[in-house]
Amino acid sequence: MPSLKLRLERLPSPLGPMLILTDEDGVLRALDWQDHEQRMHLLLRRQYGGASIEIVEGGAACAAGPRLAAYFAGDIGALDGLRVATGGTAFQRLVWQTLREIPAGTTLSYGELAARIGRAAAVRAVGLANGANPVSLVVPCHRVIGSNRTLTGYGGGLERKRWLLAHEGALAEAGDAPARTARLPGF
Repeated sequence: MPSLKLRLERLPSPLGPMLILTDEDGVLRALDWQDHEQRMHLLLRRQYGGASIEIVEGGAACAAGPRLAAYFAGDIGALDGLRVATGGTAFQRLVWQTLREIPAGTTLSYGELAARIGRAAAVRAVGLANGANPVSLVVPCHRVIGSNRTLTGYGGGLERKRWLLAHEGALAEAGDAPARTARLPGF
């Protein structure tokens, strides 16, 4: 049975303490809110199947910590390019990679995300993959909204999602409607 040793670091944030899990190479494997620690462990078990997961607290600081601190301090591009490794299915990894292509300050609907990966009819499956994302913020699942442009589910809670989108400049000042939607070349 394969084994995965992860290092846990706790980081304060304006939205509550965060949990950062990195592997022995310093690659980010999971990122979640401390009050959702059980959910994080569940996602890890699901994604790494029969792997034995050992979590150790402390040790050398990882690269994700300073980049997250910079993000919360206003550098919304600080998380771009941060190395991430995830388990999950090929479909989930495709959704997560596509999420990383949504620029900060913009949003997509679940339907637009499904179309972007060439699976327009797979809106529900895209939503499930979005919800199974183990690396929130870095894989920006908070940038996905409902087809009516309103805020919908987020594993960290809608108040955090609202704060994150406002922090990135994606919310209109008069309410929850996102200010901009992502338009990438070819779409």
